[in-house]
Amino acid sequence: MKWLNKLERKFGRYAIPNLMHYIIGITMAVYIAQYILNISLYNYLVFIPDLIIKGQIWRIITFIFIPPATSIIFIVFVMYFYYMMGTTLENEWGSFKFNMYYLFGMAGTIIAAFLTGAGTSAYLNLSLFLAFAYLFPNLEILLFFVIPVKVKWIAYLDWAFFIISLIFGTISTKVAVIASLINFFIFFGGDFIDYIKYQRKYGATRRNFKREMKKYKDGWQ
Repeated sequence: MKWLNKLERKFGRYAIPNLMHYIIGITMAVYIAQYILNISLYNYLVFIPDLIIKGQIWRIITFIFIPPATSIIFIVFVMYFYYMMGTTLENEWGSFKFNMYYLFGMAGTIIAAFLTGAGTSAYLNLSLFLAFAYLFPNLEILLFFVIPVKVKWIAYLDWAFFIISLIFGTISTKVAVIASLINFFIFFGGDFIDYIKYQRKYGATRRNFKREMKKYKDGWQ
């Protein structure tokens, strides 16, 4: 990611440190406000392209602050998990690269929303987890604070969910899935390409070795 290193040298000073602190904090504030006031802020925050074009430009950002519609116990678990992932990735990459990963994910989601008519941060958050699982596959976490499980097993389920969504989902779902993975493949696509090249090279070397061994054995018969 040499190009990303160049960007960091040029624009790194504009990075937002502790980005997940703000995202989690605002999301929890929205949830608490809804709970206390007994109202829904969803319609004011959700990404709706037509309304954005008409001037409600805050929706370009506010859709990432929509909390899951679930119980307080579950949302605490989800927010804690996102916080842990985000801070760990930022510690691993640095603030700028983590900002860029999240920004690329948002950009993909926004593009998909304008193409399909609706946007959600669900797939964006899943792509965040995939990066976390890719870097720390054997890290063990307590699922629901109780069940110990390695991150990679949850990642396999996420990939299965993406694949099922691509096969059986609507056009809008397929576009959203593909767009939300842009950031993952921008950051890790090179690793996959290198792995494929290595496997092909290893396979060719192994075949050549077997062929030479066969010639050697045939020569002694």
